[in-house]
Amino acid sequence: MNNEIRAYNNSLSAEDKVICDLLANEISQSLPEAENKIWHRHPVWFLEGNPIVGYSKLKDAVRLLFWSGQSFGEEGLQKEGSFKAAEARYRSLEQLNAEDLRRWLEKSRRIQWDYKNLIKRKGTLEPLTGID
Repeated sequence: MNNEIRAYNNSLSAEDKVICDLLANEISQSLPEAENKIWHRHPVWFLEGNPIVGYSKLKDAVRLLFWSGQSFGEEGLQKEGSFKAAEARYRSLEQLNAEDLRRWLEKSRRIQWDYKNLIKRKGTLEPLTGID
């Protein structure tokens, strides 16, 4: 695990740290080719410079965010924001389903919108891979 991400996780409460450690390990195992770092103060994984997945501590939960998650066709993910992102929120480790997480991570590799060039395209999001 990246030292900055480890420090982020270590700064959390014991329950949130357990959730975030599990997320970081599962993400890193499922996307070993992904670059990971703290981006906008939160752990984020990138494929070829494109943000794919990350998590953050909210007031009452840990939010797992997939930048292209609305295109996954998964009921367990909720729409987030005005682009294509979707999220899952966890208040306890028991809420996290490892099979769902692994499936979403596999889809995050195959289904991507081009967030890397969003500013260059003046807010227009274009598909990269796996979008019909």
